Amino acid sequence: MREEYNDYDDTRYDDEYDQYEEQQVDNKAVRGYRIVIIILAVILVALSVVYFNMHREQAAEYALLEEDRTKIQGDLDSLIVSYDDLKIQNDSIAASLEEANQIMEQLKNERRLNYAKIRAYEKEVGTLRTVMQGYIRQIDSLNNINQKLTKENVSYKKQISTQKLRAEMAEERAEELTNKVRVGSVIRVRSIGLESLNAKGKPVSRVKGASRLKVNCILSANELAEPGNKAVYACVTSPEGYLISSPNAASFDFEGEQKLYSSSREVDYTATEDLPVSIYIDGSGFTAGTYKVEIYIDGRLSGSGEVALR
Repeated sequence: MREEYNDYDDTRYDDEYDQYEEQQVDNKAVRGYRIVIIILAVILVALSVVYFNMHREQAAEYALLEEDRTKIQGDLDSLIVSYDDLKIQNDSIAASLEEANQIMEQLKNERRLNYAKIRAYEKEVGTLRTVMQGYIRQIDSLNNINQKLTKENVSYKKQISTQKLRAEMAEERAEELTNKVRVGSVIRVRSIGLESLNAKGKPVSRVKGASRLKVNCILSANELAEPGNKAVYACVTSPEGYLISSPNAASFDFEGEQKLYSSSREVDYTATEDLPVSIYIDGSGFTAGTYKVEIYIDGRLSGSGEVALR
């Protein structure tokens, strides 16, 4: 037994112990690495969760911002259409419309949206909306005033038209009455005759031997006619168609023109009684045939007739 004990090798024991210690150190290192790996894995998972949550929140925020952008663009489109619908040439409205278009372009070209910018755009759009509502109220007020003025204008025009129509009717009636009075006031001449006289004023049977002609007529009574001195003009046309007149023949006004006459005389017309009138025409070389006799008074043809002389 002692020999066996003496044969025990201490060196072998030491080697085995050293190996055991090395093995223990290795196991501790492995456990340390595992712990580090686990910790890193936990950190990685935590970071992944945080990143995922942040990404999801950013996506949600971006979606909300895009939704706000779309809403603001819709509001701007509505404002621009409203400004266009105003159809009024006004510098202030034109400036507001230009500002709305500029905001629309800025919003379309905006690449980095955030809540601050969105709120700023919303504020500008709200200001433009308030301004436009003010314009609309002013325009509505002006339209109401314009409609009222239009109705009053139509009423005035109707009144003026009615008064004008009445005035025209009164004028027409007055003119009609004037014409009736003028026509009715003409002194009518009747019983027109023509005689051949010699140098002594005696009637002759043959006109060839006459030295003058005597025009006989009657001025009819007419209470519408103006009484007083009247110039009675006799125009006698020969059978050959020429006016019988003296070399120093005079004329009178008839319908705006001067008309030659054969002879005339002044009479005192009372208008209440018939007035016989005789007018003498000196001459010679009279020929047999039909003579035309016209009597004019106050520039109007009062009567005419034809008389045959032998």
